[in-house]
Amino acid sequence: MPRRHRDFGLLEVSPSDGWERIGLSETCRTPLVTPIVAEKVDGCTSHRPRFAELRSSLPVVVPALLMCDFGHLADEIHRIEAAGAQVLHLDVMDGHFVPNLSYGLTIVDAVRRYTALPIEAHLMISNPADFLAAYHQAGADHLTFHIEAVNDPRPLLDEIHRLGAGAGLALNPPTPLSAIEPFLDSCDSVLVMSVMPGFGGQEFDPHALEKLRELRKQTSGRLMLGVDGGVHPATIGTAAGAGADLLVAGSAIFAKENYREALDELTTLARHGATAGPLTTTK
Repeated sequence: MPRRHRDFGLLEVSPSDGWERIGLSETCRTPLVTPIVAEKVDGCTSHRPRFAELRSSLPVVVPALLMCDFGHLADEIHRIEAAGAQVLHLDVMDGHFVPNLSYGLTIVDAVRRYTALPIEAHLMISNPADFLAAYHQAGADHLTFHIEAVNDPRPLLDEIHRLGAGAGLALNPPTPLSAIEPFLDSCDSVLVMSVMPGFGGQEFDPHALEKLRELRKQTSGRLMLGVDGGVHPATIGTAAGAGADLLVAGSAIFAKENYREALDELTTLARHGATAGPLTTTK
């Protein structure tokens, strides 16, 4: 039988339980949205173009499902889609690279079954090379791993592209940009961490802003730049103004009763910050 994870409210499901039990409405036990069948390209599942299409509407607020109610996963996907989400961010933590556990392949597979939105899998794991194909096969369109977890990221970036996914590098607050600069030509995105990864609800580290500005200068818009951690109404405009295209937000959305209002406010602040500087906010 499924067991509830004590920290995150996740369901651990054995093969005999069947993954379809994840994401079913508690009241009707039927999917709230139509399951998605992935397309095959040269023998590989490929959704890479869906993530690239985000370029037409940057900056984009990216809901991080880590903060959603996993007891009603399909309901949450339905709500965040109805609120206008364009992409979903899944935080994979292994308890080794970061001092916390979240979820893995089972949840990525479950989310893909109930949405056609692009999925970014943020792999906060010590051995990303061992799992790239598995997470892509589970349904991730874009795979982001940490420069701190590998000696040479280029073979992993090349493998992600071979699979048909978008490739991203993430770097933690103490890591200098020089660590990733030799590999930017192999990236589709860079994710600048504005907190130390592992836990939600942390405060935004302003040092991320200088990294974003420098990356924007170096890449001239070729890469999509993301920022993750402490993104909320008081910080999102400044982050967008510094060059962030993809602004990952968790509690700023999922801690609110009305997801549409929260997402609309964040999007308005991000777009204003990207064009005219941050708006003031009382929140």
